[in-house]
Amino acid sequence: MKKIIALATLAVVTLSLQAKNLSAEKALAKGETSGYITALLQSRENATPNTLTSFENADGWKLLWNGKTTDGWRGARLTSFPSHGWSVKGDNLIIESSGGAESANAGDIVTERQYGNFILSVDFQITEGANSGIKYFVDTEMNQGAGSSIGCEFQVLDDDRHPDAKLGVKGNRQLGSLYDLIPAPADKPVDKTGWNTAIIIVNGNHVEHWLNGVKLLEYERNNQMWNALVAYSKYRDWPNFGNFEKGHILLQDHGDEVHYRNIKIKELP
Repeated sequence: MKKIIALATLAVVTLSLQAKNLSAEKALAKGETSGYITALLQSRENATPNTLTSFENADGWKLLWNGKTTDGWRGARLTSFPSHGWSVKGDNLIIESSGGAESANAGDIVTERQYGNFILSVDFQITEGANSGIKYFVDTEMNQGAGSSIGCEFQVLDDDRHPDAKLGVKGNRQLGSLYDLIPAPADKPVDKTGWNTAIIIVNGNHVEHWLNGVKLLEYERNNQMWNALVAYSKYRDWPNFGNFEKGHILLQDHGDEVHYRNIKIKELP
């Protein structure tokens, strides 16, 4: 009975939002973000992977990955897509296993374009013990040494099996966290064997991380509190970290196999 009521409620929310033609911009302005995210995810049920639903098309969403080619992406330190290590298999964009080192094999990949205000949605599936990440506000020129390109990171991690989950402060290196800065709740909704949907909302200086329709965290950047938080993190030596007006979006090579699909973006004014 509870399941039937929940499904009915989702249907009502979806129909209500569609009837009012409530765009992402209006939802954010009215504080109805949760309803918008619910309707967005509801519209994707039974949809073909790597395509836009009618709901998404009506609200101006775009595919960041078309599910077939690597168009629109390049290596973070390359002018083209990496020649090895990343592969397209079926509906998935896969970073292949290479021993667990950070950006030491294929390397990270980034969008060719840079983005400022947006809603980013990415489906991911983690293999056992895997580590990866979805980064934003990435400046590929900042780190020319070893390791990954620098940017704010939605952590993608097997919390149960990867040692990084026990490092950092109060879980701020676990799945869904703003890596090394703000922890995601311990009771976050995770499908440990199937697909999960990460959503990142950047609306000016306000940023939110969502996982499977639940808001995990939010923060304000470009202020004294944010800069103090960064000063106590591993990013303290990177000038103006997280405060850029725009940057590349990045998928991380951390030497473990992780699958991605349904990489979509809605740009905000």
